[in-house]
Formats: sequence, structure tokens, C-alpha cells
Amino acid sequence: MKNRLTEFYIQNIQRRLTRHLNNLQIWKMARRVAKAVPAAEGAPVIFFKASSGVDDLSWNSAFHLLTSWAFRLQGIPVQFFACNAGMTHCVLGTNRDNVKQKPPCASCVYQSKTLYTGADVKTFSFNADEKLDRSLFNLTLPELMDFEFNEIPLGQLCLPGLRWILRRHHLNDDNPTRYLLREYIRSAWNIAQEFEALIKRSKPRAMVVFNGQMYPEATAKFVARKHGIRTLTHEVGLRPKTVFFTEGEATAYPLHIPDEFELNDAQNARLDEYLSKRFQGDFTMAGMKFWENMKGLGEEFLAKAATFKQIVPIFTNVIFDTSQPHANTVFEDMFTWLDAVLDVIKKHRETLFIIRAHPDEMRLRKASLETVANWVADRHAADEPNVIFVPPHETLSSYELIQRAKFTMIYNSTIGMEASIMGEPVLCAGKARFTQYPTVFFPQSMGAYGEKLEEMLNAESIEVPAEFKRNARRFLYYQLYFSSLPFGEYLETGVRTSHALLQDFDLEKLSPENSPTIKTILDGVLDNGDFLLKENLA
Repeated sequence: MKNRLTEFYIQNIQRRLTRHLNNLQIWKMARRVAKAVPAAEGAPVIFFKASSGVDDLSWNSAFHLLTSWAFRLQGIPVQFFACNAGMTHCVLGTNRDNVKQKPPCASCVYQSKTLYTGADVKTFSFNADEKLDRSLFNLTLPELMDFEFNEIPLGQLCLPGLRWILRRHHLNDDNPTRYLLREYIRSAWNIAQEFEALIKRSKPRAMVVFNGQMYPEATAKFVARKHGIRTLTHEVGLRPKTVFFTEGEATAYPLHIPDEFELNDAQNARLDEYLSKRFQGDFTMAGMKFWENMKGLGEEFLAKAATFKQIVPIFTNVIFDTSQPHANTVFEDMFTWLDAVLDVIKKHRETLFIIRAHPDEMRLRKASLETVANWVADRHAADEPNVIFVPPHETLSSYELIQRAKFTMIYNSTIGMEASIMGEPVLCAGKARFTQYPTVFFPQSMGAYGEKLEEMLNAESIEVPAEFKRNARRFLYYQLYFSSLPFGEYLETGVRTSHALLQDFDLEKLSPENSPTIKTILDGVLDNGDFLLKENLA
């Protein structure tokens, strides 16, 4: 125990020192940028990021900052919309165990000042609105969730961030939850007013925001689009040190793939190499590596499986993830789907169902408080003789499960796309990134889903359309190599893999002539481009 505490303190000191040195590097580079910026002309591009990195450089903060530097160095005016204690409670500054604790405004404002050294910054502070406050008084949680004010759906705009920070989808109608949602709504309305005043003064040509789901950015995005301002969102890309930009919703990952596009031999080989590593557990997501190793199916599992006619794995998602609002089109949410599936499980004793929890459910500092494990316990699902529950920390190979399965069930997990690439049948219950194209069986109503599930369970064999595998490979390749824009020449991984360190580099590297990534983003924002790397399309 003593050694672990010592290690914790050493890591904390190391992180603080690294953060200090990184901020010093950012400050130096920002000053160099400010000195090199040419005379700017035309309408500005507004950058807004209030939900990524409070006092450290997250990957999205880094992508945001470097992109803004590239714009400024090209003589494109940039304005930063930055919080100066402008929210009573922000998402990242919320303490779930003490919701009335004030956010760490001092350290956050200091970090913003470091990032935006020498830049044009428009800050906003908090101003209460008495009329709004009276309207919110004594509202129930459902009333707060549907609350609108001056034709802005503030309650709905605040829900994804509230669910994310509370690590749950189903919210408790209690005092702490109501308090937080009220404060988020009050803060969102303040942002709406402040941002509307800014765009009326600045008349921007475009706006760039992180993610677009957390309430500060979601509110500003709503106001911008109401005024017809082109708004772009970004999120971490599928590969390490990459970013995804879109005029749509970054968390939905919209992609347009031409019908005629086919992978050539070199591209197929490149994708196969990636998948080979992925199938062995050698991959990261948003800077996080989930599996240090991946083990095969053990003798005990195989012996039990041999007593059943067929195997069907069920892959779940993290319920509070910002992809979930897009996913809930057929079922109200993932747990509603699992409830329906459990009824089917009880009718099909000939089938062994393996319910697998997502590894991200128990991620350090981001553990879910509404988990599949809790659902399994509450419903006594693991007591069913034809159910095996695989918890999030278990490194059992999902890919071996898929290979042995009759078919695979998912909500909106990426592993469904990978199963299609493997040529295996997949039944999908939630809208996923890859369901933009025919890649899996995806019934469009609860009734149709139940019928398809029964059909697949009872069928002697399941014929998978050839287009599923083709489209899955095309979509994954587009995600990996066309739309994931690399920033590795500017950044390296910090003490925590979720944080970035700024490298020292020549500012010429941020020019579109020297960086395909920068050219792609500039073209996308200023000339309605598609944010796809063109040299990879050649």
C-alpha cells in the first residue's frame, strides 16, 4: 500500500511538472505565432472549446489550438470565444459527489490565457437572468429536461453533458440532479446571449467547436446555425494523434463514400495490417489502450458452449457516451434493448448468449455509474442457464467469440463493423457510424427487430449480403485514412495517454503547402471541402 501511494505521489508530481513545461512550450509557440501572423482581412472564424481540458492539454484542445494557429498564420482572422467564469457549473468542473462545489475557474482561465497568448479573445462572464430563474423554480426533472426559453431548447441541449458527467443515461429525479440541470440551463442561456451578441458584432464566416454535444458548445452551435453561420465540429479520429472534422455532428461521424470507390491492392493490404493488430488487442481509442493482452477462449468456456446448439455474443456500449443520442432511434436506449433481448434469451435455451460489457465502462476516472454489470445483477441475467456475462476488465477475445458465433448482436459498437469485415452476420439495434451504409442487419422498428432476431435464431444458416463486407471495409478505410487527419508531427503523448505534449517545430509546418492535414482543414472550413485527405484518394 505504501509503495502504491508513493508511486501515486511521484506520478502526480511528474504530471504537474510536465504540465508546467508543456504550458511554457505553448506560451513560447503562441508568442512566435503572434509575431508571425500577417495582416488579417475579412470576416473571422470563431473558435470555441469549453469542454475539453480544464488545466491540461487534451488531444482535442491541441487539435483546436493548432488549427487556429494555422488559420492565423494564413492571414485568416480568428476570434476565440472563451469562458471567464461564465458558467455557474461547467461539465468538466462538476463534482458528482458535491454538485454545489464551484468549478476550478482560476486554473481553467489561466490555461485559456496560456493557450490564447497573443490572440484575439472575447471572454464571457456569468450574468443571472431573473426571468429565467423564476421560470426554472420548482420544476421537476422531466420538466427541466424539456425546458425551452425564448425558442431555445435549453434542457435538451444540456442533457448529453449532464448524462456524460453523471456517467448515466437514466437520471435520478433528486435534488442534486435537478440542481445541476438548472445550473447548466442557466449557464447555457448566458452563453446563448453572450455568443449571439458576439456574432452580431463580428459577423463570422464560420465557427469551429469541439464535439458539439456538451452544453456550452451545443448552445453556441445552436445559436450559430440559427443565424446561418457554418459550424464545424471536431473529435478525436480513429487513429492515434488524429482528428476528425465535419460540418455535421462529429460524434455521429458522417462520411460520404462515392459508390464507385473500391480499395486497391495497396489499400487492402494496409487495412488488413491494421485489422491484424486490432484482432490481437493492439489498438488505442482516444489515446486509451484497453487491452495489454488478449486471451483466447478457455477450456471451461468451450466445454459449456459445446452443450448448446449455437453461440450468440451480445456487445454493449457505454450508456453515457456522446454517441448514444445518435444511436437511440429504434430503442429508447441500450438498456431498453437489453430488456427486450433478455425476454428472447429466456425463450431460446438452445442458444448460449454471451453478454459482453464494454471495456470503457470501468475506465479510470471515467467509470460508468449505470453499468451493464448492474443491469445483469438487477435482472438476474447471469442466473439464466444459457447466459455468460463477461465484465469490462476481462480480456477474453471478442474476435474468437465472433468466429464461433452463429451471428453477433450489437447496439452500436464498432465491433459490429469488424464482424462484418470478418464475413460474419451482425444484428444491430442502434444507429451506428457505419449504418450510414449497408454493413449489418439493422431493422428500423422494435417490432421488425424482434422478428429479425427470431428469424436469425431459428434459421439453419444465415446468408450475409456481399455488400455488407464490402461497405464495412470501405467505411473503415475512410475512417482510418481519409477522415482521420494526423497531427503527429506537432504532438506527442503526455504522462497520461489522454493528454498531449506540444513539440517544438518550425511554424512553416503549419502551412497548407507543407501539411496535407492543414490544407484539408482550411479547405473544409473556408471552401466547403469534405475534410478528407486528398493524397489518400489518389
